[in-house]
Amino acid sequence: MPRTRGSPGPDAGSPDRVGVCFTHVVYVEAPQPIPVLGRCVFLAGGITGCPDWQAEAVAALSDLDVVVLNPRRTTTPRQRDAAEQIGWEYHGLRRADLVLFWFPGSRSVQPIALYELGAHAAGRKPIAVGADPVYPRRADVVLQLSHARPGLIVRDTLAATVAEARRELAGNGLRATPP
Repeated sequence: MPRTRGSPGPDAGSPDRVGVCFTHVVYVEAPQPIPVLGRCVFLAGGITGCPDWQAEAVAALSDLDVVVLNPRRTTTPRQRDAAEQIGWEYHGLRRADLVLFWFPGSRSVQPIALYELGAHAAGRKPIAVGADPVYPRRADVVLQLSHARPGLIVRDTLAATVAEARRELAGNGLRATPP
């Protein structure tokens, strides 16, 4: 079941929750059910061999009334869970109103994230994209996007990428929740 982040809610620690219940962001981690209502952001980018950048992104979005879909599981999926994981990501990417792509600086080329970026770059859905300057395929990301999405700036930091996602969401009518 999805959980929210912000300040602790009344059913924090409830056994039917993925984790602690908070207010503001509704946090959904693979393979939990994806809500059908609410504005939705999908966190696309490196998982295997990459730092947990998703936790930082969720924290930076925590004051928004938005559903955040995180494909990074708390536990590493077993090989037999691959079909479930891929299906969850496929449906989450389509459900999202905005996809935030982050390519962290690691040795991993992150081929699945590159595939997902290519699919979404060719579409019309809003995307916010960032790649660490030491990401080995950064130049490819920048050059491909210059053709597929002229004018889209590939950010250098996760913070700048999240800020761009927030600007895009605000431009589409989503505002931060007052404290």
